[in-house]
Amino acid sequence: MKKVSSLIIATFSLISTVHSTHAQGLVSGFMAGKKHGSVVVSGTSESYTNVYLAPDKVDGVPIFQEVRVNSLNLYATYGITDKIDAVLSLPYIQSQGQANGTVINDLSALYSTQGYTNVRQGLQDITGLLKFKSFSREIGSSILDLLGTVSFSTPASNYQTNTGYGYIIAIGNRATKYTATGVAHLKTSSGVFATGQIGYSLRTGLVPNALIGEAKVGYAGPKTYVEGSVSFQESNGGTDISETGFQGFFPSTRVNYVRLGASAYRPITNGFGLTLGANTYVAGRNIGKATGYSAGVTYNF
Repeated sequence: MKKVSSLIIATFSLISTVHSTHAQGLVSGFMAGKKHGSVVVSGTSESYTNVYLAPDKVDGVPIFQEVRVNSLNLYATYGITDKIDAVLSLPYIQSQGQANGTVINDLSALYSTQGYTNVRQGLQDITGLLKFKSFSREIGSSILDLLGTVSFSTPASNYQTNTGYGYIIAIGNRATKYTATGVAHLKTSSGVFATGQIGYSLRTGLVPNALIGEAKVGYAGPKTYVEGSVSFQESNGGTDISETGFQGFFPSTRVNYVRLGASAYRPITNGFGLTLGANTYVAGRNIGKATGYSAGVTYNF
């Protein structure tokens, strides 16, 4: 099972989108095993033309009409012991709005920003995570594991989070985040598994704290891994973009969402493999209705 876990654990990086609020996608129920792990380089492309506001979804992104986000992500996991894993993630993000020249000129004049463009790009937030297996019990031919995680995330570059509608294409909210989750993972002898997790994320500045969670079901075999997932975030407080008196400080908005995802992994040779993933938002608040696709190359050891 340790060898299987080492082969498939890298696919979990593909469930996470480029947004820093989605770090729970880095957590799996499998342990890498002592001195085993994975390194993944993956690319993600997502876009949206509709936005979930409060209380309704609206067509067209304010100012930009459409937003496209591309990212390149480095993800690594390593088994410190059989019961403790370390995870590291660092994305480089390019966010582009489809505004016309007149809008760009108006934004430049409004915010006194020379050379304002439709594009923001750079390193976003670096995340470090520790995962602990605290309990394991056989239930018939299945095994139930209980795990806990703690993570720390902070900006890796001096990216901009200007107030006003230019924030729509910002690559992050420049908050430092401290997150803890509890995980239950049931794996059967046939390779079918189910994982559930719930946690809470503390954010610095005016960015609201949030309750986060995720549920997964899938199959983990020696040469094939597939999974489906549903994840959510529920902010504790914050403002709505459509709220009367909103002053344009977007980092303080209440960001809620429900997201569906899927991923698959297939080994190639000598520890290398290919991963594919997709996700889409089916409900939310103050967030784009984005759909994204990912692909990556993994090295497992």
